[in-house]
Amino acid sequence: MATKKKKKAAAKTKNSKALVIVESPAKARTISRFLGSDYIIEASVGHVRDLPANAAEVPAKYKKEKWSRLGINIEEDFSPLYVVPKDKREHMRHLKALVKEASVLYLATDEDREGESISWHLLQELKPKVDIRRLVFHEITKKAIEEALASPREIDTNLVEAQETRRLVDRLYGYEVSPLLWKKIKPRLSAGRVQSVAVKLVVEREKDRIKFKPANYWGIKGSFLAKGTETPFDANLITLDGKRLAIGKDFDPDTGELKDPDKKLVHLEQAAAQTLQERLETQDAKVLRLEKKPYTQKPAPPFTTSTLQQEAGRKLRFTAKRAMQAAQRLYENGFITYMRTDSTTLSGEAITASRSLIKDSYGDENLPDEPRIYATKVKNAQEAHEAIRPAGATFKHPNELAAATGPDEKRIYELIWQRTVASQMMDARGHRTVLGLGIDEAEFQATGKTVEFPGFRLAYVETAEDSEAALADAERLLPNVEEGDEVKTKDLEASEHTTQPPARLTEASLIKEMEARGIGRPSTYASIIDTILARDYVYKKSTALVPTFTAFAVTNLLESHLAFLVDYEFTAKMESDLDEISNGKRDRLSYLKEFFHGNGNPGLDATLRKVQDEIDPRVVCGIPLGKNEDGTLVEIRVGRWGPFLSCGDLRVSILDGTAPDELTLEMALDLLEKGAQGPKSLGVDPDFGVPVFVKTGRFGPYFQRGDAESLPEGEKPKMASLLKDMDPETVTLDQGIATLNLPRELGVQMTKKTEE
Repeated sequence: MATKKKKKAAAKTKNSKALVIVESPAKARTISRFLGSDYIIEASVGHVRDLPANAAEVPAKYKKEKWSRLGINIEEDFSPLYVVPKDKREHMRHLKALVKEASVLYLATDEDREGESISWHLLQELKPKVDIRRLVFHEITKKAIEEALASPREIDTNLVEAQETRRLVDRLYGYEVSPLLWKKIKPRLSAGRVQSVAVKLVVEREKDRIKFKPANYWGIKGSFLAKGTETPFDANLITLDGKRLAIGKDFDPDTGELKDPDKKLVHLEQAAAQTLQERLETQDAKVLRLEKKPYTQKPAPPFTTSTLQQEAGRKLRFTAKRAMQAAQRLYENGFITYMRTDSTTLSGEAITASRSLIKDSYGDENLPDEPRIYATKVKNAQEAHEAIRPAGATFKHPNELAAATGPDEKRIYELIWQRTVASQMMDARGHRTVLGLGIDEAEFQATGKTVEFPGFRLAYVETAEDSEAALADAERLLPNVEEGDEVKTKDLEASEHTTQPPARLTEASLIKEMEARGIGRPSTYASIIDTILARDYVYKKSTALVPTFTAFAVTNLLESHLAFLVDYEFTAKMESDLDEISNGKRDRLSYLKEFFHGNGNPGLDATLRKVQDEIDPRVVCGIPLGKNEDGTLVEIRVGRWGPFLSCGDLRVSILDGTAPDELTLEMALDLLEKGAQGPKSLGVDPDFGVPVFVKTGRFGPYFQRGDAESLPEGEKPKMASLLKDMDPETVTLDQGIATLNLPRELGVQMTKKTEE
């Protein structure tokens, strides 16, 4: 009998196929191109198990447990309750059936923590009785897959534990802190380990803008013409009588005053500037000094996840999410290496491919004698992966991408291709020139830049973060003059300058800030930004991220009562701790106990219990603006239905989309004064016999027909927003009635019977 079973099993194994499971259908399709008919390729379609998303997902036998809502049994060593979501159950049954017939199971999910975790969860659910092999590769090419098949490994339990710890910490943070926000601020708010810190960064930048005090100063710009030339060049006044002119950097952003009033600076004002202009523009200038210095510029390193997101934002105006979605599709279709990486390292294969391409396309003069090696300088970087680069031993040119490839993927691939190739090319070389011109006691300065050997710039030029930096990097030619030469003064123009507040963060600069501080992982930045936008903590003005007043209230509460949760160093250390768990240097359970219960200092649980009664909603939800003439506090308050202005007993809604730095005390007092006057009556609608008002709410000005006094009990007044070209100060009764009567019936549709 036993012999028959063994023969049957052997026959099954002989006739069965190997099952390969990856994350996505796109990745499965690409891998199937490189594996023969002896393999079945299936996708898990992301994670197959997770903590319960809601009460409905909690299995019946756990519903009465106090910890079931959380999905983590704190008292039993933080044991997680994993469930297969309803929309994945049918697919899991399909995978189980395939595993039963398979000869071997290959788990080929991504090589990071999330991918390792997916493979582990698949094993827990599928319970395979066949051989299990873990395949890892950083690009989907025939060579990479064959190498992975030749050297499979075991599941890395350290990586799995690090991912699980991160998931449990995020659940504990979110599920324990969010209810506090609902109670003290308003419902449906959320808190998160990285999310709340990202919001704090945006809020802090807005606070810097609010307290910013502008300063005015004048300067003089001249247009000059050298002998024998026809093209004038510009130079700016920099000194008077040997004293430097004060410019923007010399003023304190918090006071608007000169940072060092005793410093030998000239603060040029309007009258003096215009008088000086009139006196100097009648005289020609003399060349006082000429400085010419060589410079070299090195190429930027190959892309990491973070730098790809930043450059896609600056160069292509892509959101982080859009850039990552395009990169994901490129990876899954075998065009680039794995796109979630902190490493700037290129493999030997990639360096060989780059150098061969440079030699063939750009010539030997652009190929360094030795390959360039880059070291990652980012805090908490993981060096397990290669930099993002074109896949394979030869790089497919951007023009050779398949016609079916989408436009986003083509543009991202072109960025990656150019950056990778440029990173292995020669430095750019040139000269910077500084030209000093004198007219009486005034010295003007012109700067120039020439690129004499473009080197890597033939393939790629990194985008500057701001317009001033881009301007400074631009190539500018100055005339060929010598010291003592005279140049003609064509024109002088005195102009006023105003110091500018700190620029708001964009997606690119927020990502750069988080990465520099070691907050979160670059692979999660796109989803973090997506979350804070979706939760209405932040909205966009062009590309700038503007915090809402709700974001101010949440940050106020966390900073005042749970400061450690939004402390930058604490958050960065959490990433380091997770790295130590993934490296097997730290124990998962001890870390969770320390985070939740504390170790010398109170943990999350004790701190939350302590602050429940300490938090005054009125304090955390209030943003003081100042006082009115009577000494009454004027403040912005965050309420259940949105932000509003408060002064004593007076309340006025704040228009949606009002940026915090724009709502000054003066503007608030004006809004409060208008609010105190009550709604403006335009007259009586003759068809209804009730008054028509024009009011202002959080969504802007609107008409209202009737009110509680003029309408029958229970009947609600009709409201309609003012049309785009209407001014609430000048609208008429007729305009109000016409708008309230919209939409109007313009005609009667004729039926066939009517036509007959």
